Amino acid sequence: MRISVVHPRELGPSETARWRVLQNDAPSLDSPFLSPEFTIETGRVREQARVAVLSDGPDIVGFFPFERHQLGIGMPIAAGLTDAQGMVHAKDIEFDPQELMKACGLAVFEFDHLQAGQPLVPAKHTRHPSPVIDLSDGYEAYVEVLKRVSGKTYKSTAYKSRKLQRDFGELRHEYATTDEAVLRTLIDWKTDQYRRTGRTDRFARPWILRLVENLLQSNTEHFAGSLDMIYVGDRPVAGHFGLRTRTTLAGWFPAYDPAFAKYSPGLIHHLAMAEKAAESGIQLIDMGRGEKEYKDKLKTGELWVAEGRIARPTPGAGVHWLVRVPVRKARGTVLANSMLRETADLALKTYGRIRTSIGA
Repeated sequence: MRISVVHPRELGPSETARWRVLQNDAPSLDSPFLSPEFTIETGRVREQARVAVLSDGPDIVGFFPFERHQLGIGMPIAAGLTDAQGMVHAKDIEFDPQELMKACGLAVFEFDHLQAGQPLVPAKHTRHPSPVIDLSDGYEAYVEVLKRVSGKTYKSTAYKSRKLQRDFGELRHEYATTDEAVLRTLIDWKTDQYRRTGRTDRFARPWILRLVENLLQSNTEHFAGSLDMIYVGDRPVAGHFGLRTRTTLAGWFPAYDPAFAKYSPGLIHHLAMAEKAAESGIQLIDMGRGEKEYKDKLKTGELWVAEGRIARPTPGAGVHWLVRVPVRKARGTVLANSMLRETADLALKTYGRIRTSIGA
């Protein structure tokens, strides 16, 4: 096995074409976060982005996108943003993960959304569900499933949609728009949500903002940014920015105007988005790992992702273990316990209210 490591901008047309062939050959790899376009766009805003290209004889058999940080600490490409991580590889690939880490100059590779079934998954790891909406039989079939498994949610959302329109006007949906003003509205809502709930504002990081703005303009047959918004009259109510392949839409940044909160605008929007997505050929919406009530209400099933690390016996890996592993285990304990999770969420929201009131 020959392994070469390059910056994403060094990938040529032949490499990206081969990447796409390998991705299309395995349904489990059909995530826009695993597409070559996502890695290349990330490389435009992240100098630490790298791709390991694995070759067996004359044939490329795998691509491993990652970021290399100080002390040889490795993280997934666009670390902290991606809901699908790992290699894009041939089905019969055989390699030593330790040799891959060495060739990449990594002491450790930490992951939290590694696709299940990846050859990189180590023996010690934790598994987490990633809720999905199956649209393979069309939107109407999905609605029938939703009525059976979450009928109360569907009826309540339909009622609130009608009431929203009685109170404010006819509902209008813009799907697959590239309007930067619409994106700005969505980002403003999301930033406000981060503040209100005590979370870190991702869009305060310039590279994330630039990446999202660049991805909005990406639009090919195989990969695109996907922005949509629902309105009542001319007033925006709720929207979402995500990424898509030909058949998979990855949920990423949903948000709504809190002035419409009593109408459950997020649920109204997600159903409208699912309908338009199905019409455009999307067969699966991956809502991403995370305990959220709306995901439980809308999902038809789950994929699985892994969290853990691959480490070589180096000082850098030792430092990483001391700094990161206890924190990750504590976080996992909180998220796995509903009482602890709700307590932590309440504490964050209280902090968010204090932060908002101070900033007002």
